[in-house]
Amino acid sequence: MKKIFSLVACSLVSLSMMAEGYQVNLQSAKQAGMGHVGTSMKLGAESMHFNPAGLTSINKTVDLSAGVSGVFTNAKYRNGDYSHKADNEVSTPMYFYAGFKIYDNLAAGISVTTPYGSGLNWGKDWAGAHLVQDISLKSFNFQPTIAWKPIDKLSIGAGLMVMTGDVAISRALLPLGSLGALNPDWKDVVPVSATLSGKSKLGVGFNVGAQYEINDKFTVGVSYRSRVKMKVNAGTAELTYASEAMKKLLESTGKVPPLDKGTFTASMPMPSNLNAGVTYKPTEKITLVAELQFVGWAAYDSLNIRFSEEVLGGYDIKAEKNYRNTFIYRIGAQFKTTDRLDLRVGAYYDETPVRSYLYNPETPGMNKLGLTCGFSFRPLENFSIDGAFTYTHGFERFGSYPDPSAKDKQFSGKYKVSAFTPTIGLSYQF
Repeated sequence: MKKIFSLVACSLVSLSMMAEGYQVNLQSAKQAGMGHVGTSMKLGAESMHFNPAGLTSINKTVDLSAGVSGVFTNAKYRNGDYSHKADNEVSTPMYFYAGFKIYDNLAAGISVTTPYGSGLNWGKDWAGAHLVQDISLKSFNFQPTIAWKPIDKLSIGAGLMVMTGDVAISRALLPLGSLGALNPDWKDVVPVSATLSGKSKLGVGFNVGAQYEINDKFTVGVSYRSRVKMKVNAGTAELTYASEAMKKLLESTGKVPPLDKGTFTASMPMPSNLNAGVTYKPTEKITLVAELQFVGWAAYDSLNIRFSEEVLGGYDIKAEKNYRNTFIYRIGAQFKTTDRLDLRVGAYYDETPVRSYLYNPETPGMNKLGLTCGFSFRPLENFSIDGAFTYTHGFERFGSYPDPSAKDKQFSGKYKVSAFTPTIGLSYQF
């Protein structure tokens, strides 16, 4: 039974095993088209995420912005002659901003964003089903923000991040074909799976930043989003058997623990982010931006899981993660072609925090290159339709993970991930 508990507990690693794949940088259609830059830009209401100081750039009384993305992910696994492709649903991160100009040098606002979230479905009967079958992670960040301009060229701002989310993970409790010796029809079947789900308590953090306009051509900015600890206090599990015959057999042996009779607790950090950028405007129509983002993934050194004492006591798990801090390098450009149309391009390079010896298919971590383009069209003076497209290419990587189904065994292979993401947004000022 201990071995099965290890299989179950490892599935909870998915709560924060998504690395660079689960920090979602899709909080603006405009900025998605520019490589997701924004720390040193005056973005009005949308600055609340990128750099709260930029909120002072609102030039109307009210600035509204909303949008949604569709993330289409392709993930492949290969080991020797065996290969498998994930069948993923489209994930839809969204954003909403409402900014208000109080005085010429003071602004406030509220934003709702989804900074973390992902989904991956490998299927029920694949070789790594005992590590993960499918996973869904969603988060929401509610952020009231205030920004002040103490002097003409300097702006500062701060926001309170209040986060919540939910997670659902499925994995096999026994490896594929583990009962095949009893029945030839069971050799390619996972006998029993567990789906663990939970909703986190509210987590609280902060987002602060500053911008300084050096001259008419150069603006610099820096921002910091703190780490937020998310905790699931009463997660639950549901058991699914491949057939009634397997259910009766396994229940008679007592090998499957009563996971659906107890609860679990687990916590995970949403990493801190330190951003620094510079904006250069060689002409009134051209804007060039470079940005560096430091992601504090090293805060995630282990995952600690506690099961309810009355049913599952004695099976607490501490799983080593040992993530490393990473950088994301971004560049972007905007071209004002007419008074009604802006065009954008950008690129970024995103390092993975996942070490090769702790490499899991829950969301394969690898260095990624992103290429972006976008536009804004203003049919009315104060109304903008914003669109963007992002292509993300993950560089194929070999990795291994301690296999919980057998001692001293590794689940190894090569992984490759790519994604394309269209984004649409609307913004209005009055």
